[in-house]
Amino acid sequence: MSETIRVIKCIPKWLLAEYLEEIGGQSDGDHQVTGNGWVVHLKQIDPFQIGSLCVGQVRMTIEGEQEVVDRLLILLKPKIMRAGG
Repeated sequence: MSETIRVIKCIPKWLLAEYLEEIGGQSDGDHQVTGNGWVVHLKQIDPFQIGSLCVGQVRMTIEGEQEVVDRLLILLKPKIMRAGG
């Protein structure tokens, strides 16, 4: 079993949990989403700030076999992509 940590910017914790549910997870309603072979712990962390720009951040800790974690991240990637400019 491995542990992978990602920091996700510009997406609120509740929405990230919803995305994880859409790809097969089941939320405990607060900080954890569990899927087939994986568990994700979500934690709101201090906002990311550059000058006057301030965006929220969520630390996502994924536990599971590396192959399962890699597949989860591939499924999650299109949902968390945001346009920049």
